[in-house]
Amino acid sequence: MEKQKYEQLVQKHNPKESKGKNAIIAFVVGGLVGVAGELLICLYTHWLNISRNDASVYMIVTLIFIASLLTALGVFDKLVSKAKCGLLIPITGFAHSMTSAAIDYKKEGPIYGIGSNIFKLAGSVILYGVVSAWFFGMVRYIIEVIA
Repeated sequence: MEKQKYEQLVQKHNPKESKGKNAIIAFVVGGLVGVAGELLICLYTHWLNISRNDASVYMIVTLIFIASLLTALGVFDKLVSKAKCGLLIPITGFAHSMTSAAIDYKKEGPIYGIGSNIFKLAGSVILYGVVSAWFFGMVRYIIEVIA
């Protein structure tokens, strides 16, 4: 079979995804995760009688725990396939990437397996997060010095 005909055949049988529909689903699900985070903050401030800043830390830890637990149970990937990128907001996506890498490489041991591979996916997020934070911090500093 010619390469061009093969490509046409593959394109014909590939599932077609609606980018607009996926964007709307991701927007709604991401918004719901944000609402859930805000509800957790309100619950923690009310139940534990702590400041909003402390409740925000507890909320982040809770979302990390939930994402890691769902990853370990094999549920997170199934949810992402339905919810698209809405569940991959920074904190839950970061927790998922680290937990899945740890699970994938645990058979190789704690040093050569988990230790050397846990940041395989999350390492670039950390790198570019730190670099962009430094860059925007410098821009803010320069603007404050000029003004």
